[in-house]
Amino acid sequence: MEHLIFIVAYNHEKFINQVLDRLPDSIKKENYEILVADDASEDKTFKIAQEWKKQNKHINIKILKNSKNYGYGGNQKIGIQYAIKNNFDTLTLLHGDGQYAPEIINDFLNYHLINRSALTLGSRMLIKKNALKGKMPLYKFVGNIILTKLQNTLLNTTLSEFHTGYRIYSVKHLKEIKFNLNSDDFHFDTEIILQFVGMKYQINEFSIPTYYGDEISYVNGFKYAYNILKQTLIFSLQQKGIFYDSKYRFVEIKDKYENKMDFESTHSILFDNIIKDSSIIDLGSHTGQYLKKLKQIKNCKIKCVDRERRECDHEFEIINLNTDLPKDIKSYDYVLLLDIIEHLHNPENFIERLHESLNPNQIIIASTGNIGFIIIRIMLLFGYFNYGKRGILDSTHTRLFTFQSFKKLFASQFEIKFIKGLPPPYPLSISNNFFSTFLLKINKILIKIYKSMFSYQIFMILKPKKTIQHILEDTEKHSNKIIS
Repeated sequence: MEHLIFIVAYNHEKFINQVLDRLPDSIKKENYEILVADDASEDKTFKIAQEWKKQNKHINIKILKNSKNYGYGGNQKIGIQYAIKNNFDTLTLLHGDGQYAPEIINDFLNYHLINRSALTLGSRMLIKKNALKGKMPLYKFVGNIILTKLQNTLLNTTLSEFHTGYRIYSVKHLKEIKFNLNSDDFHFDTEIILQFVGMKYQINEFSIPTYYGDEISYVNGFKYAYNILKQTLIFSLQQKGIFYDSKYRFVEIKDKYENKMDFESTHSILFDNIIKDSSIIDLGSHTGQYLKKLKQIKNCKIKCVDRERRECDHEFEIINLNTDLPKDIKSYDYVLLLDIIEHLHNPENFIERLHESLNPNQIIIASTGNIGFIIIRIMLLFGYFNYGKRGILDSTHTRLFTFQSFKKLFASQFEIKFIKGLPPPYPLSISNNFFSTFLLKINKILIKIYKSMFSYQIFMILKPKKTIQHILEDTEKHSNKIIS
């Protein structure tokens, strides 16, 4: 295996020689390369590193100096790209100011390889008292604990420290993330951890010694704390489908449309409004997993319709709803349009075609996201409108609706029998617990006060109005009855 030791340096003329001298002799025997990236230092860092290289010709080392200062994160991007370009297996990040111990690099790397980690973080906080013994300033010690606690809570992780610059990456995993979109500032380190968390890559920790000496810190503490909490919150919201940032990717969920029968949602309200022994056709059903309960408990006959074949326990038909409708659609008691209309190219045309294909006795149940939801309004207030993988701003949505625009879509051809606003699916976002139950109760109260602002989804039950053809037929029947 090929290993890169990547040393980031900026104005480290007092320390760079010491860091290089402290590297263990064993690296001379292993497949190591050392890369020092001087981020356009204003001192003699580059010159001193070059002199060290001349005096240590037996060491495989390369010294680079950036043409301009790219920042702490920007400098790391250069080193990561170098590792990818030159087909290294691991990249060990080390700082040029001597704050992290080069002496332990072999043990650190062995731990990383034995555990087959995607990322191993050198943690000073696994044994917290050692951090203080190593002269970590008290404000940094306390700040580290508080920030890490907040991040673990938001991310549902258990790391002892997010804020270490000593770490080992598997280069094959670095190839899979969008590190190039990360900040050029110091919170690059947090963003790349978030990227690994999102992809569910294995992250381990290795206890390292703490050393604070005469090095100069260029980190603005308050700015750093704000940026890392902001990015962690954005990441957490993106996991819940509320926000979107293209640099964060997640392991895809096989069944995107989760079962929401256990709390107030489109699925549970649907179940309550379907009568026993009825027939149901679900347009845009995906796998139709949420319909199992209707089949098992209410003995409903179910047919699913989608644009591509899915794993489904019910009768299934492949149809592109943008152009066609099932030929047997008139034969069902209920027609479901749950979170599908917003995906269609021309919802108005679809509604016209649907109306012409139904009989007046059928019941239509439709739902969509409410673009007037308070979180979306707040995002707009601050200039954000981010499409994502799911939720109201799902990137596959072609049309967005408020209560008024959704009612207007159906109004001329359907009679609205029931309309309700529903809260966000908190149990899916933060697990089904006391807190999610509490949020649901509060949100339902707010919906009663201001439905169009606090509803996450719009749920409607409709009946088709008679078409002109139906009215003509009724008129003819009525006339014939009078004549006879």
